[in-house]
Amino acid sequence: MLLGTLLPAAWILALWATDGLGSRPLTEAIHRTGLWAVRFLLLALLVSPLRRLADTTRVLLVRRMLGVAAMAYALAHLGLYVADENFRLLHVASEIVRRFYLTIGFVALLGLALLGATSTDGWTKRLGRNWKRLQRLVYPIGVLALLHFFLQSKADVSEATFAAGLFLALMLWRLLPARWQGSGLALALLAPVATLATAGVEYAWYALATRIPAQRVLWANLDLEFGPRPAVWVGIVVLGVAAALGARRQVLAAAAQPPIHGT
Repeated sequence: MLLGTLLPAAWILALWATDGLGSRPLTEAIHRTGLWAVRFLLLALLVSPLRRLADTTRVLLVRRMLGVAAMAYALAHLGLYVADENFRLLHVASEIVRRFYLTIGFVALLGLALLGATSTDGWTKRLGRNWKRLQRLVYPIGVLALLHFFLQSKADVSEATFAAGLFLALMLWRLLPARWQGSGLALALLAPVATLATAGVEYAWYALATRIPAQRVLWANLDLEFGPRPAVWVGIVVLGVAAALGARRQVLAAAAQPPIHGT
């Protein structure tokens, strides 16, 4: 799993070394490290649903690693931005204070750093029950990180919308009654709700933050001529997870059946 968290960084470095990051490699590397920070944060949030839905505790072993990976890529994201500004630290600090999208991104980074620093066994023991309360900061951190993603994406927010939709799906699952959280059927029923919520987020963004007709963007979710919109992909992903878990349970149930011997 550790190797898996390092592969995106290795890929970015390989592209940089082979001129695969375009004419502005540093800017592209900033974008990609930020994107992977969000992805690893979402993967860390996925662990609890997988534990309940797959009825296994093995996935809990990777949650800390995924959270630390999100922090590491966020730190790399900031470090590359500082490098892009020629290491003018006072200028970077003033930009973070003056520009709202940088401010909220920096606050999210500080939150990830706090969670990462207190994720060790020693801090877990020192904080006791307060450790779990502290870890709940990941939810507002996720909101800030996604808002930073939207703001820096400007007009094309497809990636940010997809990430926000997955985040919404994970939060909606957490709102389910505990007895439903292990149900694949409940997850399947959650798919259209997550799709509509994602479409609503996309509509709100275009309506409030751009001059692009938001209603046309909303209706585009029904037109698959140019491929599914982010909201549709969110529904597909949630349904895919539900189907995969259903298939897994069937395989396990079949394996548990005693063999039938012929007479």
